[in-house]
Parts: sequence; structure tokens; C-alpha cells
Amino acid sequence: MIGVFALQGAFLEHEKMLASLGAAWKEIRRREHFTDGLDGVILPGGESTVQGKLLKEEGLLAPLKEAIAGGLPVFGTCAGLILLAEKLSGDPTVWLGAMNVEVRRNAYGRQLGSFRADIPFEGVGSVPAVFIRAPYVEAVGAKAHALASCGGKVVAVRQGHMLATAFHPELTADMRVHEYFLREFVR
Repeated sequence: MIGVFALQGAFLEHEKMLASLGAAWKEIRRREHFTDGLDGVILPGGESTVQGKLLKEEGLLAPLKEAIAGGLPVFGTCAGLILLAEKLSGDPTVWLGAMNVEVRRNAYGRQLGSFRADIPFEGVGSVPAVFIRAPYVEAVGAKAHALASCGGKVVAVRQGHMLATAFHPELTADMRVHEYFLREFVR
């Protein structure tokens, strides 16, 4: 059972991807939805500041942080990467602080700077990647491992039971990044 945080952002697209792969999922909107029995969670793309505030307001931030620290597999895309980061470049905000990376928000510019590229992704192969006001990983700490780069910038990382991408794999028809999460992180 994969919990998809459905507070804001591209959660429906993740749900469709999971359904296509035959994975059970449920939406998490409130504290009472975040229950035992989850095999992993997805933090979707969207507005990281809005999502972080809603996590806090709904009483989800602390339990999610604790669950991730306890080994709950997590997959963050775009805003999810920002929420997971230990550090944001030029911003003192830290939401979950779980992943040993420094992330630059909106690194590729505004909405007009959005683009699509095919990128090599370690363990998966070349994948289509959709970047929408995307961040990138400015620094990968010793605990994390870069999985993909685009234009010399790290755009996918893993650390233990955590996977994060700066791009939106859920906005393509290619299911391999989600398959990778389910195969490599969710047991």
C-alpha cells in the first residue's frame, strides 16, 4: 500500500501511474489518513511551500519525518525533493530534512523555463523527464547518491530508502521510474 500525499500538486498522476502498475495506493490528506500498514509514500510535485505548510497544519509533518527516519520508503518528485532536502540554497527553510542534499528551488527559472529532456537514469536507462519550474541538487552529501543529471546538474538522487527527482516522471507515459521505486525501495 503506497500512501500518496494529496495535499496539493500532481498527486492524481502518481495515483494513475501506481494503478497502471497494479500497486495499491491511498490518498493522504489528513493525519488520520497516515496510518500503519503503508509500504511507502509519494510526495508529489507542486508548490513545496504550500505543501510544507499543509503538512504542518494537518499534523502530518512530524509523523512523516519520524516515519521516514524509521525507514518508511519515500519517493519525492520536484516539490517532494525540496521537502526531503536537508538544505535549500539561499533559504533557511527545512521541512523534513531527511535527505543529505542541498537543493536549489526553481533552478531552471519560471514556468516559461519548463522543458522536457531524455536523461540517463542509473538502474533504469534513458527516461523522458519533464521539468516544471524545477529544482536541481546543488550538492550531494556523503550519504546520498546521484542517479541522474541533466545539463551537468544532478536531478535524481537516492539515499537508503529515499528516492527523489527534480523532474516529473508521472507526467509521461514511461512507468520505469515508478517501477524502480516499487522494485528497489518498497519491499
